[in-house]
Amino acid sequence: MRVPVQAGLVAALTACAGPLSTLSPSGPAAASIAGLWWVMLAGAAVLFALVLALFFLVILRPGWGSAVPPARWIVLGGLVLPAVILIPLIGYALYAGERLLPLPGRTAPRIEAIAQQWSWTFRYPDAGGLETKNVLHLPAGTPVDIVVTSEDVVHAFWIPRLAGKIDAIPGHETRLRVEADQPGQYEGLCNQFCGLGHAGMHFAVIVDRPEDFSAALKEAAATGEVKK
Repeated sequence: MRVPVQAGLVAALTACAGPLSTLSPSGPAAASIAGLWWVMLAGAAVLFALVLALFFLVILRPGWGSAVPPARWIVLGGLVLPAVILIPLIGYALYAGERLLPLPGRTAPRIEAIAQQWSWTFRYPDAGGLETKNVLHLPAGTPVDIVVTSEDVVHAFWIPRLAGKIDAIPGHETRLRVEADQPGQYEGLCNQFCGLGHAGMHFAVIVDRPEDFSAALKEAAATGEVKK
């Protein structure tokens, strides 16, 4: 059993890294999501350990707990035990979720993400309405509001290492606040099945230094990456 167990552990650890890993955050929103995942994992592990402890007590010590009325077992084991773990987890989840919302009071640059089968168009109103195709440029260390919509069917906008996902709905705008910690290149994708070309509906995310952001768009325009 040692070889299968080791192979499973290696596969599990490998899945925690990579360009589409939510456990390798590169922005505050993604870090909040990753933190929530680890907290949920720890809570699930604690709850599982408590259940296993009760199970082994019953197996190793037959008759243990027989003096406790069934109704009390239901209350303690079915309500109290999960509540001790789940209530703090719910509280932390609400706190983490609140941090992901683009709350009013702080203005941010706006970039429009327009989905269609099976590509992405990104429009930059603050840069004279320039557009990029399947390449999203972002300034590092700056919160940006991504306004997402669709021209045909429901898609989903997702950059795993920078933020959570949000649906792209025809005739409707949804908003996601994204911030990257440092310059680099990341990957985004559609995370909602949208037809036969869904698997190839990826896009590149290039994060530039704030002082280089405008120049990067102009250079992209010169190479044909950006169109007006």
